[in-house]
Amino acid sequence: MATEPTPTIAPASTAPTVGFDLDMTLIDSRPGIHACYVALAERTGVFVDADQAVTRLGPPLADELVRWFPAEEVPAVADLYRSMYPSIAIAPTPALPGAREAVAAVRAAGGRAVVVTAKHEPNAKLHLAHLGIEPDAVVGDLWAEQKAVALREHGATVYVGDHVGDVRGARTAGALSVAVPTGPCDADELRAAGADVVLADLTAFTEWLAAYRAARA
Repeated sequence: MATEPTPTIAPASTAPTVGFDLDMTLIDSRPGIHACYVALAERTGVFVDADQAVTRLGPPLADELVRWFPAEEVPAVADLYRSMYPSIAIAPTPALPGAREAVAAVRAAGGRAVVVTAKHEPNAKLHLAHLGIEPDAVVGDLWAEQKAVALREHGATVYVGDHVGDVRGARTAGALSVAVPTGPCDADELRAAGADVVLADLTAFTEWLAAYRAARA
């Protein structure tokens, strides 16, 4: 059986460009998304199991909506959800431990921090602004292997995420995959998907980054 080729990791400078996923990597978006699904169900009259939906965060919104709505209705329902999102989901969503420090550590080292997420880009920017997290760039509406487009464009040599889709995005881009099991995928799943590094959470990132830079100095 053919196996997926191992990506060639791009050479890293001592001040690398680091990509970060958003949902369940930098932010705990479950409270806000849960509230938005509840409101969506009330608005449309269609049952959505918000408790289950927030256990599957990572893939595009349409992947979840198609579980509850006919496929032909999903684009319009997605637009409705996104329009409701700012007033419902931003305020209750906290940063995950170590998130601010991780982004700040990259920038303090002279590198660039780029958020690459499947979330609708305007809503992703609202989350970051609300929480005072200041990356150098934000690119939204990209999932799994599609994330490689933005990672390559910005020259990212590291990508940090919580989902096996993030691992695939990093590998496709030829970037080092750093994973945190703070989302729906546990550490074993992330390693099996090909993560190069698995940290307990982002509170370990700053120390890891210092060691990574030192090893490549």
